[in-house]
Parts: sequence; structure tokens; C-alpha cells
Amino acid sequence: SLHLQDFPNIVPLFFIKIASFLMRSYIVRYMYSIITGGNLTMNSTTTNDNLKKMVTAALLAALTCAATMSVRIPTLGTGGYIHPGDALVILCGIILGPSWGFLAGGIGSALADLLGGYFIYVPITLAIKGLVALSSGILYQHMGKYFKSHYPSVILGGIADIILVAGGYFLCESIMYGVAGASASVPANLIQGAGGLVIACILYPLIRSIPGILQLNHKAAAHS
Repeated sequence: SLHLQDFPNIVPLFFIKIASFLMRSYIVRYMYSIITGGNLTMNSTTTNDNLKKMVTAALLAALTCAATMSVRIPTLGTGGYIHPGDALVILCGIILGPSWGFLAGGIGSALADLLGGYFIYVPITLAIKGLVALSSGILYQHMGKYFKSHYPSVILGGIADIILVAGGYFLCESIMYGVAGASASVPANLIQGAGGLVIACILYPLIRSIPGILQLNHKAAAHS
């Protein structure tokens, strides 16, 4: 029979199967398009855009999971931890837009909790980190109209991360551990959010240097 302790071994194999399928089916053509600046031979532009978003979302979800699991600092009172993965969650929204960013940031972060054995946090993290990416995507789309630079949008996405992470986990942990226990994690979550803001601002110029990567969010704004 299947037990909870078996998930850390089973889930990676499942995602390896998915990654293998994507590699065989799409990613070679997608990377060729990015490198050459050409267009894939598809039935429609919409199909091409959705394909790029799907593959990019899968890659960003994996990166978010890896960044979240790379450094873990336990928080007192709740059994949770802080990590540098919030920067990738913010960038998920900036790169993919609100909807796909929600999926990539939320699933990548929740997967890290699942693989790390923090099962009770999986749905909480999915919702909170998904909302962070969604907020970042919306802010990046709309605030760019008022500033010559997109850095204020990135910073605002980081501020949204601080508020949603600290506030969201406090509300959920208040139910699980009581207000005293939840309060113990607030300073750590504030530090985590601030770190995510700083790292996102550092990584943003590197993201912009990738040809066509930010067009995914601009196209999402054009279709909204």
C-alpha cells in the first residue's frame, strides 16, 4: 500500500516522466525558436503562445522548487522554514503573467513542501505563492504604463510577496498553532519576503536579457 513517506520517492519519478514527454514532444522546437528568433510551424499563433507558456511554466515551476529546497532555515513555533524561493515566485508572475504565473509559482512552491515532507503546508503554499505570482504578474502588466522602467513593478511585486507571505501564513498558522505560534514565524516570513524582493531585482536584468522571454507576459496583457 502507498504511505505518505513514499511520496518523496514517487513524486520525482512522476515529474521525470512528464519532463521526458515534454522534451520529446515540444522543448526541442521551442528552444530552437528562442535561439533563432523564428516561428514554430503550428496551426495558429495562439497555439504557439500557449505552448511556449506551458513549457516555460514547467521549467519555472522546477526552478522554483529547486530554489525553495536549496536553503532551508527552520522557523520557531510552527515547524516551517524560510528560503530564497520567493524570488522565483515573483519572477514567475513577471515572466508568464498572472494566470500561468499562478500555476508555476504555486505548484513549484507546493511541490517543494511535498517533497520536503511538509504535507500540511502543501495547499496553503499553493494558494499563497500562487497569489504572489498572480499579483506580481498583474502589477508588472499595469504599472509599466506609468513608469519608464519596469523596476518599480518588480519592487511592488516584492512588496506584495512580503504582505501575502507574512499575512497569509500568519492567518493559516493561527488556526493550526494558535496566534502565539503563528506570530513566531512572522519575522522570518518578513525576512524571506524582503530577501525575495532583493533577489528578484538582481535577477530581473538577467531575465530581460533572454530574447523574447518577457513577451509572454505582454501577450497575456494584450489578450486580457
